[in-house]
Amino acid sequence: MERRTIGAAALEVGAVGLGCMPMSWAYSASRQDGETSLRAVHAALDAGTSLLDTADMYGPFTNELLVGRVLKERRGDVFVSTKCGLLVGEQHIVANGRPGYVKRACDASLRRLQTDVIDLYQLHRADPEVPVEETWGAMAELVTAGKVRSLGLCAVGARAGRRAGAQMHDETLRQLRRVQQVFPVSCVQAELSVWSPEALDALLPWCAARGVGFMAAMPLGNGFLTGTLTPGQGFEPDDVRARHPRFTADMMAANQPIVAGLRRVAEQHGATPAQVALAWVLGQGAQVVPVPGAKRSVWTEENAGAAGLALTAEDFAEIASLPAARGSWD
Repeated sequence: MERRTIGAAALEVGAVGLGCMPMSWAYSASRQDGETSLRAVHAALDAGTSLLDTADMYGPFTNELLVGRVLKERRGDVFVSTKCGLLVGEQHIVANGRPGYVKRACDASLRRLQTDVIDLYQLHRADPEVPVEETWGAMAELVTAGKVRSLGLCAVGARAGRRAGAQMHDETLRQLRRVQQVFPVSCVQAELSVWSPEALDALLPWCAARGVGFMAAMPLGNGFLTGTLTPGQGFEPDDVRARHPRFTADMMAANQPIVAGLRRVAEQHGATPAQVALAWVLGQGAQVVPVPGAKRSVWTEENAGAAGLALTAEDFAEIASLPAARGSWD
């Protein structure tokens, strides 16, 4: 099984990680089942996955509790990544980067995860009311205290911090330059997929030039690139895709050529469109680790299998020729 490393800490992980968020947050609540999710995580680990990515806000808290049940049994098999910095209210999410809060949040995550150390602790979002250097300094103290092994930063996001003429990841790059002066960044997490390749422009090159790992979020395009979704199928009100402009019936229909292209490549390899989409992400650099979300064993096993799929130069050329995705956050 192929292995990859996360940043200067050289922490080894499997080639394909597992995003645990859908098991208890942001996707169809009616399809969430703790025991089914536990089986899915164990199946992923058995298939060679080691990186489990979660956050205290997912649930909130319930996702870490679920992952903690796995860590209690299989801590030696898992590279655990979690996040801090966002608080969930009844109808809103706010950032909290105060040093005291960050330290309390870490202790709470350690308890829920049933472990004495977090392999990668990520800042989910910077607090606009607190200099990011102060937040990062508190996180660095957690490394010194032995509670955390390495630090990561999540990208600001497609809509936040944008100004006229600005590129998508300009604000994230500014934050990275600032925190890197305080304590080394081991990993950056940002969306990267066949239909959202923007990180390739500047963010991924920044990481590659500094030996910083890159965790590719949403590498399956929130499920669209698997080819299992039908235009107009509708989503439950609590599903993030119900408000995503790429998941209207018209946009899903308009973007079907992307899935068709992935399916053509997949047929040549006896693979699935999802595995091709993940192999494309893996092909973007040795430091890139995709973390597809899933909550059923059949999907976690399929995703892990993408590590063994070697795309050819012709495959990459065919994928590059596919039309750009329509319907964006902007």
